[in-house]
Amino acid sequence: MSIKSILAKPFAKRIYKKVQKWANNPIETQEKVFKNLIFEASQTAFGKDHDFANINKHDDFVKRVPIRDYEALKPYIKRVVAGEKDILWKGKPLYFAKTSGTTSGAKYIPITAESMPNHVNAARNSILLYIHETGKSKFVDGKMIFLQGSPILTEQNGVQLGRLSGIVAHYVPKYLQKNRLPSWETNCIEDWETKVDAVVQETLPEDMTIISGIPSWIQMYFEKLQKKTGKKVGDIFKNFNLFIFGGVNYEPYRAKFENLIGRKVDSIELYPASEGFFAFQDKQDEKGMLLQLNSGMFYEFILVEEFFKKNPKRITIKDVKIGKNYVLIISTNAGLWAYNVGDTVIFTSTKPYRVIVSGRIKHFISAFGEHVIGKEVEHALKEATENTLVRINEFTVAPQINPESGLPYHEWFIEFENEPESLSTLAHNIDKALQQQNSYYLDLILGKVLQPLKITIINKNGFQNYMKSIGKLGGQNKIPRLANDRKIADALNSEIIRK
Repeated sequence: MSIKSILAKPFAKRIYKKVQKWANNPIETQEKVFKNLIFEASQTAFGKDHDFANINKHDDFVKRVPIRDYEALKPYIKRVVAGEKDILWKGKPLYFAKTSGTTSGAKYIPITAESMPNHVNAARNSILLYIHETGKSKFVDGKMIFLQGSPILTEQNGVQLGRLSGIVAHYVPKYLQKNRLPSWETNCIEDWETKVDAVVQETLPEDMTIISGIPSWIQMYFEKLQKKTGKKVGDIFKNFNLFIFGGVNYEPYRAKFENLIGRKVDSIELYPASEGFFAFQDKQDEKGMLLQLNSGMFYEFILVEEFFKKNPKRITIKDVKIGKNYVLIISTNAGLWAYNVGDTVIFTSTKPYRVIVSGRIKHFISAFGEHVIGKEVEHALKEATENTLVRINEFTVAPQINPESGLPYHEWFIEFENEPESLSTLAHNIDKALQQQNSYYLDLILGKVLQPLKITIINKNGFQNYMKSIGKLGGQNKIPRLANDRKIADALNSEIIRK
């Protein structure tokens, strides 16, 4: 055991104590964050426009600052991008995290000197709390791979511009630089398939102990490793015992990954976004991720069923309930104010505050009033395939409103690794599990408004081909689990094997 792995344990203990201090005082912590945000931004253009000088409590904030998405905040962001100072936050941002939006085109999310450490520290702390809980630290001596976007940055009116994962790559601590893969040169490759091939070449001879990334793209890496060697990933990397992931729910991938690896490994779930690092898994045996309450972000929540009303009620953490589905609203020290991230979350605990990501407010199916969300379809699929040999690479769901015959239905587009013996039995079991979770869907089935779901089988790599066709292969891009239209469904037509 090296000095590094020995020192990791007392360092982990110190960070654990710091985290516990704010996690055990959540309401006071958030109130302090709120007051600091309002004070620091009171002299900005946004602060003056919204009378920050007279905001003393949450009710004042609700009256003066309406909920905005990126499109609504865009007039202010345009001024920041143009090089103006003191617009959303004091001074100018350090970076713009460039993301691809569906309605707004490219999005430029500001990252400031105050907000940047939150992205770095949360990722670091997730590993340190794992070390503190499990006592495992030897893995810090091995090689670690973080499959991410290119770290190459450009400049926009004096501000560095790039993908969030590429920006964060510049902040890898010196003590991890020698352990970190892929190389800078490989990380800079833009074409995703070429990049993954290069990553395979670089990592094959190494002692990989941590592998991290979005599950769908790590899957591509694992499959290429297996194809090249004919071995399970766990046999190639005998000391690989920690998988760190974020961006999507891991459960639909778990059986596939365990098969690719050949054994179970510990995992840490993260909830990062360009707008902020919101949560990470702090306990191996607890459901949900610890909400980051002391990271320069003030949280508000709106019940999903109320969100599209004229004046939905905005609540803070002190009023949230376990099991309810909320739209996440944030105000941050990067200058986002009452900002709708687009995600929905469910609290699994309030002592401390832990959440799971239940979906996207725009990613749902309610063509007939069924209000089906991402968490429900993922859970239904997991339940239907549990204790079977069925393995699924990727899937998405869309409504079929005008079938050639019969009642409308939900169409599930699934790319199988291992197909079921009976497609109709799998469809029945998924449908049954979905009915148990969603009473609206059950009523529509019983009322003969909808017929049970149907499965359409997609070619191997069909979803990758689709993502490539729209220029979103790799990086932080992922397939929406649900759509209330058939845009993705129609684009997948060329990839259909059979229905």
